[in-house]
Amino acid sequence: MNKNSSLYSTTPTFVLGFHGCDQSIVDAVACGKEQLLPSKNDYDWLGHGIYFWENDPNRAYEYACTLRDYPHRGQGNIVQPAVLGAVIDVGQCLNLMETATLQFLQLSYETLKETFQINGDVLPVNTPGKGGGNDLLLRYLDCAVIEFAHEINNKRSFDSIRGLFIEGEDLYPNAGFKTKNHIQICVRNPNCIKGYFLPRDLDGGFPVP
Repeated sequence: MNKNSSLYSTTPTFVLGFHGCDQSIVDAVACGKEQLLPSKNDYDWLGHGIYFWENDPNRAYEYACTLRDYPHRGQGNIVQPAVLGAVIDVGQCLNLMETATLQFLQLSYETLKETFQINGDVLPVNTPGKGGGNDLLLRYLDCAVIEFAHEINNKRSFDSIRGLFIEGEDLYPNAGFKTKNHIQICVRNPNCIKGYFLPRDLDGGFPVP
């Protein structure tokens, strides 16, 4: 059997994710010379893993441009912002848009809080960071709670985490929508990534299926 066969042996639920980075990373990963590395900051929004914007290459590109202009916010320097697409099977997903999952995350928080109290420690706090406005850019508490959720999960660590974020300014006066609303996917199990691709331009002569 081909060594890659087991990677494709289950019936998947695919989503498309987009990762903003430097063009050199896109070139190296797309041709198989390198792999994306997981983020392991203690303020990561969805805990540790490889981050993707779900179905939004434009947002991924904007983020790459932000990292170019504010290099202290990311890993490595971005000279030429670019976007890498990925086909992702979320596997056992900690989907933070489901009621049961949110209840589990709440339990994770309560258990973590008790653990900190017993040890005499202080829980981390989410903060806006410099220039963050009302957006919580440094999510120390969320990261700690999600990482703890992996530890107390009965079966095994989750393969991925999926979350909806309300971010930015009001889209219009009195709007219930923000300018930077988005869905992020954090991949912990790299085998969830079934392949990478280069996003293509739309062919205006045909409808989008």
